[in-house]
Amino acid sequence: MNKVKNLESALEARKSEVMSYQLNIDNYDRAIAKINAEYADNPAMIAFRDRLANLLEEHKTEQLKAIIIRDVIADQLSELEAL
Repeated sequence: MNKVKNLESALEARKSEVMSYQLNIDNYDRAIAKINAEYADNPAMIAFRDRLANLLEEHKTEQLKAIIIRDVIADQLSELEAL
């Protein structure tokens, strides 16, 4: 497999990774809001919410890393296609 094909495959994988992180981020946001609205008096759910909040921040960071690598791969592809 040549470099372009490898980069195209890597780019698709990164796009999928970014989307997966976004799904989790959206779900964590919604779950946190639901717990705050409906389970604020339940200590177990508050602890769960706090764990979700930590996961939310971790996933935002990991998504940004994936976005950076995705963009770098896309830049390499553009450079190779311009040759």
